[in-house]
Amino acid sequence: MSKLRVLVLGAGFGGLELTSMLSDALGDDLDLTLIDRNDTFFFGFSKLDVMFGRVAPEAVKIAYSNIRKPGVRFCQEIITAIDPAHRQVTTERGSYDADVLVVALGADYDPASTPGLVEGGHEFYSFAGAQRLREVLPGFTRGNAIVGVTSTPFKCPPAPSEAALLLHDQLIARGVREACTISLVMPFGLPIPPSPATSKALLSSFHYRGITYVPNCLVRALDLQRHMAVLDDGTEMPYDLFLGIPKHRVPDVVAVSGMSQDGWVPVNPKTLETAFPGVYAIGDVTSVGTAKAGVFAEGAARIVAAELIANAKRGEKPGAYKGDGTCYIEFGAGKVGRVEVDFLSGPTPTGTYAEASEELVSEKKEFGASRRRRWFGLQ
Repeated sequence: MSKLRVLVLGAGFGGLELTSMLSDALGDDLDLTLIDRNDTFFFGFSKLDVMFGRVAPEAVKIAYSNIRKPGVRFCQEIITAIDPAHRQVTTERGSYDADVLVVALGADYDPASTPGLVEGGHEFYSFAGAQRLREVLPGFTRGNAIVGVTSTPFKCPPAPSEAALLLHDQLIARGVREACTISLVMPFGLPIPPSPATSKALLSSFHYRGITYVPNCLVRALDLQRHMAVLDDGTEMPYDLFLGIPKHRVPDVVAVSGMSQDGWVPVNPKTLETAFPGVYAIGDVTSVGTAKAGVFAEGAARIVAAELIANAKRGEKPGAYKGDGTCYIEFGAGKVGRVEVDFLSGPTPTGTYAEASEELVSEKKEFGASRRRRWFGLQ
């Protein structure tokens, strides 16, 4: 039997899960190339740990050189062109083609699209942004802090709420909370729309901690002269510290490939197939209908991997992608909550909430540890 040639673009949750499953099932019958521009991986939730000084930046990075799996090679290269019609990819070092192409390149950030954000605010969605805020936050001792979303869709919908709650904790620890206000500007009526119970718990936490929740609004600009955040309904809010969630977009190389439509890559929501034969897209780069978060990219990868394994072994086809996943939410005060969300199984998204507790802190740690073991072979 000839080897299955697979080309995976992007080594995030989706790319790593797909690679691991295919290697485990096919072994030496697999010829898989995994390409990413970076040399290390980090969990998205670790950016909050870095930002608030819980861990050193280097402590959360995992080198891709740890990937040693049968049938897999990792290439740290910059992708310069994607030809989905021929399943060919060009990098700054060469070109690749395959029987199956999987695009898992995630979403890029565009902070410059929000006037004033680069010059007068901060974003914490990139690792570099989180590192910068690690140095900035200790200097904030008085005034108005705003955590604000600037555009939709955006990754990890609980993250803005987490940032507001953890900022509260840090200000308390430094003894300056009474001299500061914290506001959270969100485009949703509820913090976590699919889960009213999770939203109720978050809103209760905001109220208890004196955090102002501003629903159904986006921050459209920062007025640098007057230190005002301008919302899309015309409202203005004074700020001394602005923590922004920047606009998200597909990577440029995807935008010019002919794969995207209305800003994202459309896929069959049941199979993750694109309009191009033998080409799949998973995770944040798609418009599949789930939230943009690593756990949903991981779930999508499992469906694609199961499909490819079934084809290779003439086995049973997998069921449809459900768009379900588990998210852990930092509530502050040393507690973590959990919400299990299902976006695609029913007529509307649903979510089930597990109350924040110290026990779930350990469960969240095991979530990360289990993937370190499976993807990188690390204990």
